[in-house]
Amino acid sequence: MLRLSLEALQIVDAIDRRGSFSSAGKELHKVPSTISYTVAKLEDDLGVQVFQRNGPKVVLTAAGQELLKEGRYLLKAAQDLEHRVRRVASGWETELAIGLDSVFSALALTGDIAAFYAVAQQTRLRLVQETLSGTWEALLERRVDLLVGAAGDGPPGGGYIAQPLGMLDFVFAVAPTHALAAIDRPLTRGDLQHHRAVVVADSARQLAPRTVGLLLGQDALTVPSMQVKFDYQVLGLGFGFLPGPCARAAIARGLLLEKAVEEPKPAETFYLAWRVGEDGAALRWWMARMREPELFARLTQYMPGTSPLPAA
Repeated sequence: MLRLSLEALQIVDAIDRRGSFSSAGKELHKVPSTISYTVAKLEDDLGVQVFQRNGPKVVLTAAGQELLKEGRYLLKAAQDLEHRVRRVASGWETELAIGLDSVFSALALTGDIAAFYAVAQQTRLRLVQETLSGTWEALLERRVDLLVGAAGDGPPGGGYIAQPLGMLDFVFAVAPTHALAAIDRPLTRGDLQHHRAVVVADSARQLAPRTVGLLLGQDALTVPSMQVKFDYQVLGLGFGFLPGPCARAAIARGLLLEKAVEEPKPAETFYLAWRVGEDGAALRWWMARMREPELFARLTQYMPGTSPLPAA
């Protein structure tokens, strides 16, 4: 009798990543009692303790770590099999997930989504926003099928195809009220060291996260998205580099000041990427659509920085 189910492995994986039974339940859309029952039954069937409980927080035991290490290979293999079966049965995928870097707004794709629904045959569409290395990781781990605007070169190891969409320059900007605004010369590392940087958290879970523009020992306010970073810099809570299009729009409105720095951030290339060997009808449609020449210009027109700001 098989004592280990894919559902149990999926629950253990979610608990480990989220840190609690309740958070795992929210991710998997299961009530807490179902999560607790599944874990208790798994531990009883295997005769080992999988989690060490400490109030609402739980951590894997040594046995649980070994179980999940190997179990994740099984989950990925089952997911790969499911994708292959679905695509053999129908030319159109049952679901297509598109990953978009958080530097861009999903509003840029509204016209594409409407056009897709006009031709798609029962394909559910899911949009996912990740940041920095998290975009590439989402593709490699099959959480998304297509990346739009992935920042920087992809990770080594292959398994995917990437085509450049365009480049963004970056502007160092501070609020007019920020202490750095009063310095009338290019800012040095020493100037920046004494002030707080606002940085966007890399959403990678397994890949090594990227840290952009942060000095060793620098005080940092880490935020979940480029939109929040922009808003907080306008409110004077810190400094940092912002994508040129949204920074210049805010500078023109008097919300930010551009400052020269001795170590500017180079421009970065953003990519369209997909896994090798994928050939569903929905994916082909989106790949063709995202290769249209005006796409990157459209993405830059819907960047963070256009939403109303809260009062300081």
